[in-house]
Amino acid sequence: MHIHSLANQTDLIFPRFDGFVHDHGDHLAILTPDNPTFYWGNFLLFARPPEAGDFARWMSLFEAEIAQPSGARHVTFGWDSIGGECGQVDEFLAAGFTLQESVVLATSQVHRPPRYNTQVSVRPLRAEWEWQAAIENQVECRGEDHDRLGYLIFKRNQFRRYQAMTAAGLGEWFGAFLGDQLVADLGVYRSERLGRFQSVCTHPDYRRQGICGALVHQAARHELDVMLLERLVMVADEHYHAARIYESAGFTPCEKQRGLERWPGKG
Repeated sequence: MHIHSLANQTDLIFPRFDGFVHDHGDHLAILTPDNPTFYWGNFLLFARPPEAGDFARWMSLFEAEIAQPSGARHVTFGWDSIGGECGQVDEFLAAGFTLQESVVLATSQVHRPPRYNTQVSVRPLRAEWEWQAAIENQVECRGEDHDRLGYLIFKRNQFRRYQAMTAAGLGEWFGAFLGDQLVADLGVYRSERLGRFQSVCTHPDYRRQGICGALVHQAARHELDVMLLERLVMVADEHYHAARIYESAGFTPCEKQRGLERWPGKG
């Protein structure tokens, strides 16, 4: 299956490192065996948005290709669409799914954003305590629908992947520090000359202080100037203010991404 979307192309950087991407012609089955509670690491990606009558077939495919091999209790579907078409989602929504709506941003150069905190020190993580601080920060930034313990387990599994990718020379995880305290973090990982940002999080106590803008700017400069990447990609919630921060540093919206998810405890 050919992937057109820049977002989906860069999503696949990660399962292709330590997971599985099975091509079934009209869809891909993506599995991350080491992290079965990762909703968007164990999902089906279709070549087109859902159409009338797809619900039963898609559910059956997920059960056979994702749930049975991984033990996943969630159900997630994506589709390859640059324009962000939703397709026929009513039957999925009626069955308890949530429509995820994201904006995809990209750039080949960045500039210093107007809100820029000069007090933070931004650097790639190296010491184990820095990695643990990043995990804790990610957990503190979780959505209210996620319980702390379940999300901590998910993040620990996810960060084992990021540390392994860093050790393999495929990217970096960056922290923004005030003294010895990590107050924000993100990752950038790459395939050839294309880089993908991951999980930009600023601790709730340190938001709206220009820290995120400084972190994004400095991490992007490192990847463009030091690692010589040609393009950087971000995916952000279309309805959340973070996308405006990325735009202020030079990222430009170029696509929309849609997906459906349903998981235990949602809502």
